[in-house]
Amino acid sequence: MAARLLAHEVADLCLGKPPLRSLSLSSSIGEALASLKSCEDYCITIWDCDHFKNQDCLCVGKICMVDIICFLCKQENLASPSLALKSPLTALLPKDSSLVRHVQPSTSLIEAIDLILQGAQNLVVPIESRFSGSSRRKLLQKSSSTKSCTLHNGREFCWLTQEDVIRYFLSSIGFFSPLPTLSIDALGIISTEFLSIGYHSPASSAIEAISRSLVDQTSVAIVDDDGLLIGEISPSTLACCGETVAAAITTLSAGELMAYIDCGGPPEDIVRVVKARLKERNLEGMLEEFEIDPSDISSNSSLSDEELPSPTTSFSSSSRSGRYNKSSSYSARMVRRAEAIVCYPGSSLVAVMVQAIAHRVNYVWVIEDDCSVVGIVTFANMLEVFRDQLESIMLVDFD
Repeated sequence: MAARLLAHEVADLCLGKPPLRSLSLSSSIGEALASLKSCEDYCITIWDCDHFKNQDCLCVGKICMVDIICFLCKQENLASPSLALKSPLTALLPKDSSLVRHVQPSTSLIEAIDLILQGAQNLVVPIESRFSGSSRRKLLQKSSSTKSCTLHNGREFCWLTQEDVIRYFLSSIGFFSPLPTLSIDALGIISTEFLSIGYHSPASSAIEAISRSLVDQTSVAIVDDDGLLIGEISPSTLACCGETVAAAITTLSAGELMAYIDCGGPPEDIVRVVKARLKERNLEGMLEEFEIDPSDISSNSSLSDEELPSPTTSFSSSSRSGRYNKSSSYSARMVRRAEAIVCYPGSSLVAVMVQAIAHRVNYVWVIEDDCSVVGIVTFANMLEVFRDQLESIMLVDFD
């Protein structure tokens, strides 16, 4: 079993994965926005290559809706978002080019984990070509004439993520016994440094934290004055809202933003608040650019004060609200929810792994019974544990 685990290459974990959709580095932010809206992908890859020249194509990064939202929320872009969308994609790409790394299909699993632990979010892996002869030539001609494509110099690529590796370890979890049954507290993988914002704080004050959480693949906790977890502002939730949420972030408090994104569509009352505050701040350009489609407004068009999330009535007492009791922490997560996924210091590693994968998040918040935040557990924390275990196996085999 040990030999099988250690012998795996990244190609084994990429079987059946779809090719990456891409945009040219020369595209504008508006073109990236249109591409994201036209597909179901969470993000789109950015490539530096010229299909008319015989040069290697390089994936230089990835863009998601949250990158665009945070860009539009910058002070210099508030007055004219339409002008901001004409900016080149290079304005969105992080300076750290190591977030996306190219690897060969033969790269070992251990090497892939090391790259992830060094900071790589995604490993770009070539897919064995399914095309030959005239088919490849036709696809090359088509891809060279379109802004979005999957083919680069006759090759397609997919990528490996932290979630892919965690899923693989979960499928072989029995091999690591008794490690998976140990608590996350005993394993020492709870990170006490995490991003947070006060419930009553302006949501705009969290823009930098949101950008940071996107890079770290975590989230921003919303806490009350006593440090109790109210909810979160997660990149995955914001991405489901579209670019119009930039107007909400600009004008609402963190608590109000929760209500805006937590109802399957913004309630009409809060939409009116957003519009009024944009007018007060003379942000007519943003108001016109991000006119909210009536079809996006929640059927709960009018929310009473009791229905809005409150740090004193809805979340501060798990015995009263039941929101973060032990059973609800494993409930199904709906799209566009601001409710955080939580566990406890005594939760086992395998339980937290299952929980994170089930909800398609790379992290789980750790709280006490009173909802006070202990910290956060990430896939990266988990991978460190498995990496140490595999290293121990290698040393035993070597001896």
